[in-house]
Amino acid sequence: MRAFTFILALVVPLVYGYANPMSCTGECNNAHDPALIRRSSDGTYFRFATGGKIAIHSAPSINGPWAYRGAAIPNGSKIDKPGRNDLWVRTAPDVAKVGDTYYLYYSVSTFGSQDSAIGVATSPSLDAGTWTDHGATGIASSPGKPYNAIDSNLVRDGSNYLISFGSFWNNLYQVKMADPPKKTAQGATSVNIAYTPEGEHAQEAAFLYKHADWWYLFFSVGRCCGYDVNRPADGQEYRVLACRSRSVGSGFVDKNGKACLSGGGTAVLRSHDFVYGPGGQGVWNDPSLGPVLYYHYVDTRIGYADAQKQFGVNKIDFSSGWPVV
Repeated sequence: MRAFTFILALVVPLVYGYANPMSCTGECNNAHDPALIRRSSDGTYFRFATGGKIAIHSAPSINGPWAYRGAAIPNGSKIDKPGRNDLWVRTAPDVAKVGDTYYLYYSVSTFGSQDSAIGVATSPSLDAGTWTDHGATGIASSPGKPYNAIDSNLVRDGSNYLISFGSFWNNLYQVKMADPPKKTAQGATSVNIAYTPEGEHAQEAAFLYKHADWWYLFFSVGRCCGYDVNRPADGQEYRVLACRSRSVGSGFVDKNGKACLSGGGTAVLRSHDFVYGPGGQGVWNDPSLGPVLYYHYVDTRIGYADAQKQFGVNKIDFSSGWPVV
């Protein structure tokens, strides 16, 4: 028995797993492709999600209790494309504060279509009823282009604003924005930053986060949706990967040194325990918790439908140089 216990003690620390999400109270569903931000004036947390003309939830804590507050763009987008009355956030409602104004980036598209565009709305407070829709940013796609214009994420690098975006086709791209970032910069061209050259090309939801001297590119791969109708083969469901680079717009590699432009990506979060198909992620530097990964997932104890997707949050440890939840 002692010999067995000694061997077990050596083996157990080598078994890698994923922590379950932190507790969540209130309305934790209706969280597909969440975007998270904390209002600087009073510490209220806001969550934006795909569908319902971008559903807004708020809570006094990142753990809740979350309550529905209304739609961000109740009259639909100014962008005249199919899907203008649904609106995606997928990290496609990405939300950021620029100066004293909150910016919400959203996607107008329909599932499986490449006829897509990224729009932007602004608000002084994040509250429902305060958003002004400015329509198109200049990021758009159509059949024949190498990308799909959904899943946007705004970052600032020095004096430059950049949006990363994309899904399927040649996967993830980045383009420079004007200042303020309502439109693409004059003469800017989109640059490919991550691509899987084989398989289904299901690579999307780019999210850039800087920690220490590294820019970390988080993204989702695999089958995202419709699990209640057609479940993918084991291991092919949504999951979160990451690459990193010293530069915000090029040179991303995974933990093994494989380029993100050649299919690289180190696993950050996969299905485990009751968590199935986590993805649509973002990263938030919480004042109490430090860096956290937030995402949607199916709780297998509740149900597999898209409307049942839950809001998940995990702390991130970067001490190894790579994000570990």
